[in-house]
Amino acid sequence: MTDADPWTAAMRRGDFPAAWDIAAASLAARDPRTRDDPRLPYHLRWVWDGRPFDGRNVLVRCYHGLGDTLMFARFLPLLARRAASVTVEMQPALIPLFRGFPGIDRLLPFDPARPAPPQDCDIEIMELALALRAPPDRAPPPYLRAAPAPLPTGTLALCWRAGDWDARRSIPQALFAPLCDRPAVTLVTAPTALPVMNPQGCPVDMVRTAGLVAGAALVVTADTMAAHLAGALGRPVWLLAPHDPDWRWPVTGDRSPWYPAMRVWRQGAPGDWAGVMARVAAALDRPRTRERTA
Repeated sequence: MTDADPWTAAMRRGDFPAAWDIAAASLAARDPRTRDDPRLPYHLRWVWDGRPFDGRNVLVRCYHGLGDTLMFARFLPLLARRAASVTVEMQPALIPLFRGFPGIDRLLPFDPARPAPPQDCDIEIMELALALRAPPDRAPPPYLRAAPAPLPTGTLALCWRAGDWDARRSIPQALFAPLCDRPAVTLVTAPTALPVMNPQGCPVDMVRTAGLVAGAALVVTADTMAAHLAGALGRPVWLLAPHDPDWRWPVTGDRSPWYPAMRVWRQGAPGDWAGVMARVAAALDRPRTRERTA
């Protein structure tokens, strides 16, 4: 595993005050002329310049991935207690899930070609924890709701494909075959040859996807949006992580302060997905073994 920078190391071990101090120092050193720089891709921009937001009209911009928005939306009600109003410029796919969400006065679809004009205070959604100095337990799951799909008892919801930008996170789907000897659904939109109940793939519809997650007994997923959806809904989820995981996930132990119902299964060595899946399959089989021998 590579040595992490100080901010990443602090986040991984859950030392949020230390991470905020590092981020605040970085913010103070930035050139204000580079704020929300249109020359940069959206995911590389910084938005909040440290200005106060109490009693002001705040625009929360969602410049990163769907999972990032799901993860940090927990802080919107905390922001709303202090701001005059909260407008959220959100990825269109997520808007149906967030209608009526507490802390949002107005929802706008994010169009990269035509971003919303600035308000009194703009902030990117992933900057909320820093701005509010709020650890995840200030806004614990479940903070999202979905009607559960009618699935057989014990159904697993499986996701092996992560985003294209980090190929290390995706897992060969064939390694999920041993998990399919029980009822299972896929959360991947593409068709699959695995024996799941929806071999045509998961609908490209976040409300219906959330219903599958809410109705499943357990979600087993690569590090992608499905993990955050399950976490936001407070559903049991097993996250399958690379050996050198993202800054959100621990490198010691298997629990995350972001999602108490999550268990993290990390590669024992870089690229060793077979070892991870063998451990997952064995853990799933243990309760059934006890039932057979009882």
